[in-house]
Amino acid sequence: MPDSPITNFKDSDDVDLGKKLVTKDYLLEVYGTILENSPASGLIITPELWVWGIRNEGRLGTNSNESKNTPVTTFAGGNNWKQVAGGFTHTAAIKTDGSLWTWGQNDNGQLGISITGGTRSTPVTTFAGGNDWKSVFCGGSFTGAIKTDGSLWTWGNNGNGQLGINNTDTKNTPVTTFAGGNNWKSVAAVYFHTAAIKTDGSLWTWGRNNKSQLGINNTDQKNIPVTTFTGGTNWKSVACGGYFTTAIKTDGSLWVWGDNTNGRLGINQGTVTRTIPVTTFAGGNDWKSVSAQSESSAAIKTDGSLWTWGSGSEGKLGINASGDRSTPVTTFAGGNNWKQVSVGYNLMAAIKTDGSLWTWGANGYGAALGINASGDRSTPVTTFAGGNNWKQVAAGQSHIKAIQTIDYI
Repeated sequence: MPDSPITNFKDSDDVDLGKKLVTKDYLLEVYGTILENSPASGLIITPELWVWGIRNEGRLGTNSNESKNTPVTTFAGGNNWKQVAGGFTHTAAIKTDGSLWTWGQNDNGQLGISITGGTRSTPVTTFAGGNDWKSVFCGGSFTGAIKTDGSLWTWGNNGNGQLGINNTDTKNTPVTTFAGGNNWKSVAAVYFHTAAIKTDGSLWTWGRNNKSQLGINNTDQKNIPVTTFTGGTNWKSVACGGYFTTAIKTDGSLWVWGDNTNGRLGINQGTVTRTIPVTTFAGGNDWKSVSAQSESSAAIKTDGSLWTWGSGSEGKLGINASGDRSTPVTTFAGGNNWKQVSVGYNLMAAIKTDGSLWTWGANGYGAALGINASGDRSTPVTTFAGGNNWKQVAAGQSHIKAIQTIDYI
């Protein structure tokens, strides 16, 4: 390792610009062989996208109909992937240049390529194009993304108003939500509803509301974004599960609402639906991040511990058992070194602070968990690829996508 320190990027006035992700090709083009003898030799890393799981509907983006039981790179390849999200049978990802790519099933126009129907087994750019995409999310069969200017765009299935465009018309190209504005910060979605937080800290929900998953103290469907019953401008992050929603406030408290079947709200109160946000049974103000999907949730506390609750079928809670849990419990792996978790429809995946990637739950076709072996896993296991350089993971239905940082020089 070199003795000289590695600093953040700085502009011509010596103003700190922070850490920046750049591609290998850019580095070689601009700096060429200078890098070979640079003090930074051995520390230049770029992100690659890996996928594994069942082959259906081209969701892996590998230009093949074969399931993959170990991680492989997408057909598009490249080492400039920034963020990835997974729906039920489709995937969306953003590159470091700000371009947005989608692949998988397109039966509801969820790929945003100006046609409806068919599948794409290799990544394609959306009809909107451009290099100004900041973050992306996937619902069951719809997609949405936020641009660098803060505008929110949605497309795909809209049968329950989940696109937030004041109607129920399906869209096969990106459109802005009815609420408009350039102050959207983060967004989440699942089967038929969506939730998003604005830069002012307000929380908005829209779409299907049959189980009070919108948190507005009734079961009326909303085709445009509305604020939750609790209101406020202190919401930090949000996640959508199957007919329920969960969110963390800036004070670190964790809130849940909607369907409570299988104990998915974690409130230790049977299966009673909650029409407005309530805190989980675990309580506390030390929640850092949360993920939800289908019938289960997972969250990481500020101390790095990982907690799961809800449906435990197929071992997806990672507690070495298959029963439901109506209160948050720690995974069998334990430890205080969890960094990011993603809940899929029938499995979970998480990354530790050391960069290692772990998966558990349903292992459909012996491929979903990426462990090169068959059988479900009720405790976290490392993928076949191993390594300690995983950056971000997104779990879908019987498939997983993850971005890995690769040391090139």
